[in-house]
Amino acid sequence: MHRSIGRRVRCASVALLLCTSLSALAGCGSRLPERDFRDAAPTRAPAGTSANTASDVGVTPTEITVGMIDTVQGILGDETFSGPMYGAQAYFKALNDRGGVNGRKIKVDACDDTGYGVANQRCARRLVEDDKVFAFAGNSIYSYNAAKYVSDKGVPDVGGQPVGTAYETYPHLYSIYGSRAPRDGRVGWDGSLYASTEVYRYFKEKLGARTAAVVSYNQADSARYAQTVADGLRVEGYTVLDKQVDFALPNFAAAVVDMRSKGVDIVFDAVDTRGNAELCKAMDGAGLRVTAKVTNVQNWNARVGEDFKASPTCRNSIYATGNSRSYADTAHPAVAEFRAAMKKYFPDREDRLSQWELEGWASAMWLTDAIASCGADVTRACVERFVTRPEGYDAHGLLIPVDFKAEPVAQVAAPTRTCFDVVRWQDAAPGGWVNQVPDMTANCFDVPSVPYKP
Repeated sequence: MHRSIGRRVRCASVALLLCTSLSALAGCGSRLPERDFRDAAPTRAPAGTSANTASDVGVTPTEITVGMIDTVQGILGDETFSGPMYGAQAYFKALNDRGGVNGRKIKVDACDDTGYGVANQRCARRLVEDDKVFAFAGNSIYSYNAAKYVSDKGVPDVGGQPVGTAYETYPHLYSIYGSRAPRDGRVGWDGSLYASTEVYRYFKEKLGARTAAVVSYNQADSARYAQTVADGLRVEGYTVLDKQVDFALPNFAAAVVDMRSKGVDIVFDAVDTRGNAELCKAMDGAGLRVTAKVTNVQNWNARVGEDFKASPTCRNSIYATGNSRSYADTAHPAVAEFRAAMKKYFPDREDRLSQWELEGWASAMWLTDAIASCGADVTRACVERFVTRPEGYDAHGLLIPVDFKAEPVAQVAAPTRTCFDVVRWQDAAPGGWVNQVPDMTANCFDVPSVPYKP
């Protein structure tokens, strides 16, 4: 069962594409606030420390140092990329409270790169060279300029959030969604990546959607992303209306009037959260009722009710899709464990929970299970053998099984069975998000993948 390659584009949302250029700005990485791990380190019973050795960089008989780089105090705000950090730290805190992994506790060494490429390099070099971290987990980085450096140093980055193309390029970087790319130092397949079409197939077959609007800004990254979405929709037989608005002075009202006149019944977008809120407001104002207003995993969070408070009709048509089990699905034991830990260690985030936090939790779990597989002799090579095992990894049911089987481009483009989760926002539901499929591992479609240039 394969996950979609191209969903990386959707997960990386254009909420982050629309900044002013950061390359000309100065900045340096900063340590995240120190977290108290004294009460906190295995997900399984301790094996004792007598057999443990200082078996690799960042490993002692009693402790393993794990690095974490996240863009927190960045230009896009402290909620845009920080979710995986909170989820991963909650996992390690809970892990340490249970005694650690095979007698070793996890020491988290975190750095906020503030969104600047030079600061990302500084964070990585401090963590790798000065602090001697064993591996990374819970990374969520606006501009991963240090990706080649981290990979060249042979430091495993397990379960990172693939905001850019780094996780489809370098061999020691392992995205939370897996990869079928060669990861040989070049992006994807000779510079191209592939986006599969299962999301569009779902809304066509399950909800009867036929005419789609794709809304974007007149900005290069936004337009490129929108083109990828439009190409996938056309492959699935949709009539597609491309609507581009000015980034500085977007006229969503005019775009919506045209969408209504063309009979649009489903809306996708390549705009940020602020733009999405204005788009929804314009849709409600013009009386445009759609089958679905589709967003991605980055916007799958508890803030929808507040962010879209001015547009109740549009708000209740918002769907999100992704490769991980909904953070609202507390009937699942692994989700219930995540929610309990978040409530215990970060109680002030109950109204800011997000799917990215759950994926950060899964990232930390993945690294921990890999460490546990090594027994007393924990090494980077052993961890990477676990991460790259052919049977893949599902984070105890939190992820669609993830693997890193490199495949030739012809096989990637060909129809592949792809599964995913679907939720819809409903004001009347506790927590807002309602599962739309009984089981994400059974919500599967045999679909092709469409090439695009990132």
